[in-house]
Amino acid sequence: MSAPTTQASGVSSETLSENPARRRLLLIGLSLGYFMVLLDTSVVNVALPAIRSDIGGGLSGLQWVVNGYTLTFAALLLTMGALSDRFGGRRVFVVGTWAFLLASLITVFSPNLGVLITMRALLGIAGAALLPSSMAVIATTFTDPAQRARALGSWAAITGAALAAGPVLGGVLTDALGWRSIFAINVPVALVSVLIARAHAPETKVNTSRGVDLPGQISAVLALAGLTFGVIQSENLGWSSMPVLAALAVALVAGAVFLVVERRPAGPRGPMLPLLLFRNATFSASVLNGLLVNFGLSGLLFVMSLYFQQARGLSALLAGCAFLPLTLPTAFNPIYTGRLVARSGPRKPSVLGFGLLTVGAAVLAVGITGTGTAHTLLIGFGLLVFGFGVSFAIPSLVTATVSATPKEQVGIASGVLNSARQTGAVIGVSVLGSVLHAAASSTDGSRTALIIATAALLLGLLLSVGFIGRNKQSA
Repeated sequence: MSAPTTQASGVSSETLSENPARRRLLLIGLSLGYFMVLLDTSVVNVALPAIRSDIGGGLSGLQWVVNGYTLTFAALLLTMGALSDRFGGRRVFVVGTWAFLLASLITVFSPNLGVLITMRALLGIAGAALLPSSMAVIATTFTDPAQRARALGSWAAITGAALAAGPVLGGVLTDALGWRSIFAINVPVALVSVLIARAHAPETKVNTSRGVDLPGQISAVLALAGLTFGVIQSENLGWSSMPVLAALAVALVAGAVFLVVERRPAGPRGPMLPLLLFRNATFSASVLNGLLVNFGLSGLLFVMSLYFQQARGLSALLAGCAFLPLTLPTAFNPIYTGRLVARSGPRKPSVLGFGLLTVGAAVLAVGITGTGTAHTLLIGFGLLVFGFGVSFAIPSLVTATVSATPKEQVGIASGVLNSARQTGAVIGVSVLGSVLHAAASSTDGSRTALIIATAALLLGLLLSVGFIGRNKQSA
């Protein structure tokens, strides 16, 4: 039986319901926190060459700069959701934002690559706390279903804005103020977000019987970290080296342990990932496609950021601007996608999205083989098509996941999708970065990496055609 819920600090829901302006201000504060967290997944890519020239490190070190954040973010999302239930969404959001602010400030002064990677991992932990807690606060603040849907829509639209801003903002700041400024920008944003939350956020329901699935959490972290370490370090040590084989063995054993412990019965101390959800084909396909879309997106951002600056000789600013054909559609097209999903369901936009993603990656693989005007236009066209693919695919996957899940498990299902997406980002940077490292030239490695991304996205297209929207919500 659940423990009684309690009301801790924070304003009351009744007070907020009588003050629409205060609710809007709170939504801005929560969205700023979400924007900051998502921005850190993409803003660092165009700064990688500047980081290497300043504090050193090879390609594997740069992969860890990116993956240090996404790895901890992916691995801890579900546990942070449980902590939000146990201690209250407002409290977790405030603590997580303060932690993000402090970690960002320390990151600015990183003296070497090891410290930078460590701080990126700590930023990922703090970022994982903000996603489920902000959703809980929004659900408590906006009690009317229609208002809540609009609020969540505005909050979710930040995804596109953060993706659009990341490469450009990273390029501008790196060229103007140096790579450390991309972390300094988090400090004022986090401060505004946390001050608004402290002043206006209500405390959410607290369930003291909700526990943390420690066996599941530890095995999940070990599986993802072992896989990431094995793939990245294979570049320097070789696939047959003892450290790489040991890391991959740890990943395999930990993954098996995770599947075993997650088969436990549901309950306050039960599994963080109910495996019964995967009996629904639409849910399973949506989660796998969430992994595949971020595999392609994050891997492409990593590979193309290095390609633009190393093979094409662009500055960080121009490299960031070169991504505009990809990022701009993600800023405005999700609005149309939302209407399309509402009218026809998630199947058509998912198929369209993965079709465009596949074509875009394939065009890029051709475009980077030359440096003439025609090839430059091909790269721009490929990025544009890929950007529209992202803007169609991701909103449709969210809807497909929710529609295939019982209402009482929508929260955990959303967490699973977000975890899968961030896991895909980790694997994408690891695998495609390894391909880039093993190639004879930057252009050859980039082309091979993009072909692999094309194949992964083609698999996503086949899954969309075969399974998305085929069966109804499970009972």
